[in-house]
Parts: sequence; structure tokens; C-alpha cells
Amino acid sequence: MPTIHYDGERLECDRGEILRDALLNAGLSPHNGAATRLNCGGRATCGTCAVRIDGDVSEPSAAERRRLGIPPLRGQDDLRLSCQTEVLGDVDVRKGDGLWGQRERVEEPRGSIESDERTDTPDSTQ
Repeated sequence: MPTIHYDGERLECDRGEILRDALLNAGLSPHNGAATRLNCGGRATCGTCAVRIDGDVSEPSAAERRRLGIPPLRGQDDLRLSCQTEVLGDVDVRKGDGLWGQRERVEEPRGSIESDERTDTPDSTQ
């Protein structure tokens, strides 16, 4: 059984299972913000389930290629639609920022000057 690593979680799925379905069945979402409720339901029309994937997955479908060719996803060659992607082996999945997940998440290293300065702010989580 393939293993999916996503958002700090590890789950197994059947080979050939659609990534979006595997995530949703595990109580995880490939969507950000309002898109968790407002999306196309896996028909490759909204693009809000776009993720970055490392591992063994199916080739992009025609519908997926078509949606990935429309802004804001156009030109993001490393994105896949989780609703169209079959998991064929172990994968690492990353969701980016933005409604469509099209922006790479940037995490600041701990101990940087910027993160140290944030400890003085009232809404800091450190």
C-alpha cells in the first residue's frame, strides 16, 4: 500500500486511489480557506486542490492539464490537482499558500533575526 505524507500526517491508501479522496477520507483537506467548502468536488474545474507532489503518481489528465493552464496556476509546472492524481506509490504532498495553493510556503528558520524580533509582539505565538 502506498504511503502519503501530508501536513505532518502519514496515511496509507490503495494503489490508484485519487489523492484528494485519500486525503478527505483521512479527515485532511487539499484545500485552503473557503475552498474547503467551495470547490468543484473533484471535477478539475476550480483548481483549488492544487498541491506539489514528490513520488509515484499518474500522468496529468487532459482536464488537469487544461485547468493548470489557466491563471493563477498557469506556469506553475510543479503543481498537480489532487482530484485528478492517482497515487501509485509513496508520495510527499505539500499544499502552498493562497486560495489555490499556488504560492510556495516560506518558513523562516528558527532563531533568525526576524523571528526573534517577533517574540516582542503581542500576538506572537512563541
